[in-house]
Amino acid sequence: MDSGHNSPPFIHPTILFLLATVPLAAFAGGSNYGITPGAHPNLAGKVSEWPVPTPRFARDPAPGPDGNIYISVMSGNKVARFDVKTRTFREWELPSGHRPHGLLVDKQGIVWTTGNGNGTIGRLDPATGKVTEYQTPSRGGGPHTLVIADDGVIWFTLQSGDKIGRLDTRGNGQITEYKTSGGPYGLALDKAGNVWFCRMGDDKLGKLDPKTGQMSEVSTGSRSRPRRIATAPDGMLWVALYGNGKLAKIDPAAMKVVKEYQLPAGDAGPYAVTVDGGGMVWVNEINTDTVVRLNPVTGEMRVVPLPSKNAGIRKMIVDARGKLWYMGSHNGRLGMVE
Repeated sequence: MDSGHNSPPFIHPTILFLLATVPLAAFAGGSNYGITPGAHPNLAGKVSEWPVPTPRFARDPAPGPDGNIYISVMSGNKVARFDVKTRTFREWELPSGHRPHGLLVDKQGIVWTTGNGNGTIGRLDPATGKVTEYQTPSRGGGPHTLVIADDGVIWFTLQSGDKIGRLDTRGNGQITEYKTSGGPYGLALDKAGNVWFCRMGDDKLGKLDPKTGQMSEVSTGSRSRPRRIATAPDGMLWVALYGNGKLAKIDPAAMKVVKEYQLPAGDAGPYAVTVDGGGMVWVNEINTDTVVRLNPVTGEMRVVPLPSKNAGIRKMIVDARGKLWYMGSHNGRLGMVE
């Protein structure tokens, strides 16, 4: 288990052109959360933050089909929802010992969580408050991060159990596990439906073919410590290399790293990564309280400083409007960049 400041409003003309010409119905890059990320053509770098009601290691925001942002509150054992219109929060209590780590909201508005504390996957119906838990076969393993495929199948990592899990939300909640190594962490689905995951302890990426159960791997280099991974609209994969301060671009078909980018702050702990509907790649530098937007076409990077210090961002997402959302696990503040 892993333990509003304004920047100059400069947008490169190439970025403006790309964002204006990419359709918003592009492949749901960067999230695999059932919500297609939008593109924000007029990014000004404005940051807004709101303190969460229970700042007990809140983390891993996710967009819902209602446009609101849902958050797992790990130590507080809750799910929180931020209403983007009223700028207010609502919370739901989870069963004792659940300790939600990852979270996503499916197309029906059901919230799914990884029960890091009791080895379950949780299902919360916000309309009724009813929570159902599905026990993993290993009855532990530290369920970590989860994504959902278009067919309703949830894939998730079990970090301490060195496994990948599968749960079909349309079935009876049966979970299948696949053995791997390296403390599997972040994960994403490529356009072919393969499951890619970060084996941080092995300095490798794993790939699971869901049709055959076959595993393969790609090395990201010594001491790279790949942490999280996201899929871009063009099908490329982007990985935050926590160990060496770089952002890596992966070609899933060629099974190789095609390019690496050294981030502005150097070895500052790249952690969360996501991609918007225009193909712009977002990554944070957790040790310097900054988020960086990379234009892969020009190589230009835009650094956005955060308004508060010691934020502790572990997950970022882009909503359907193209706005970037993050949760500061250390300072208990939900943030938005627009």
